[in-house]
Amino acid sequence: ELESDRFRYLSYTEPEFKTEAGAVYGEYRKNRTNPLYTLYEAMAGAAFHEHPYGHMVIGYEADIAAMPTMYDYSRDFFSRYYRPDNVILFIVGGVTPDSVMPLGEKYYGDWEPGYVPPEMPVEPPQTQERRVEVTYDGRTLPYVWLAYKFDAFNPADTRWAAADILAELAFGSTSDAYRRLVLEEQVVEFLAADAGVNRDPTLLDIYSRVKDPDRVEYVLEVIDSAIARFRAAAPEQERLDALKSRLKYGFVMGLDTPDATAGRLARLIAVTGGLEEVETLYRTYDKVTPDDVLEAARHYLDPGRRTVAILREKQ
Repeated sequence: ELESDRFRYLSYTEPEFKTEAGAVYGEYRKNRTNPLYTLYEAMAGAAFHEHPYGHMVIGYEADIAAMPTMYDYSRDFFSRYYRPDNVILFIVGGVTPDSVMPLGEKYYGDWEPGYVPPEMPVEPPQTQERRVEVTYDGRTLPYVWLAYKFDAFNPADTRWAAADILAELAFGSTSDAYRRLVLEEQVVEFLAADAGVNRDPTLLDIYSRVKDPDRVEYVLEVIDSAIARFRAAAPEQERLDALKSRLKYGFVMGLDTPDATAGRLARLIAVTGGLEEVETLYRTYDKVTPDDVLEAARHYLDPGRRTVAILREKQ
């Protein structure tokens, strides 16, 4: 009842809006104290020149500074986007459909539809590497972030699934690059890679925090060597099978609490519109072959498709 009232009948005065706009500015400044957020902000802006994925959800500082003057726009934004045909009600816990559905009908059933999706600009193809250097005004170790242009999420697309598997094979905790950089040489604090789950074409990310500022270029060389190997030859079938099994059972074992279940499923449901596509995704993972991984590496991990962002402490 409370949530439906907030979504359907949100009411606030202009003075209240201005007060909350100040709170958002504080949240933004807090975010900027995180070097990884600062780096991501710069990287996304460099990677996307047309599509809104280059713009932070919370906005850039200039947007937020201007927010107190945008009360009328905020009401327009609310009326356009807070619509039943743009919302998924996702409930996790000790409930049954028979108990939940009547409540949904009671509190949301007469909500007026009317959502009109905005026209989304198409990002032009990227054909040359972009590089951005970020200076952080505070104490931090260097970060590196490599972002390759990637396709929109499609759980039935074998190439998308192969690229997601590729990210783990090349840079996950069992990869040669991870063993070398994190475990043996201990040059970086962490190394990770993941494929973006988005409705529109997005990014495949590889990122790390480097312990020694003088070893940034070395870390990039190791990452590039790993990419070159996966673009040159298909992975072993045995290793691919082991990873697919680990992905599946790791996902299932992660659904051990209502909170964890919600966290793992919410984005997939938001992007696809239902739980059914989770099954589709894992069936697609099962179909991925070593040659599919090789083809995904050659297609996506092209240097011309990437943006390299490096953050260093201000000297």
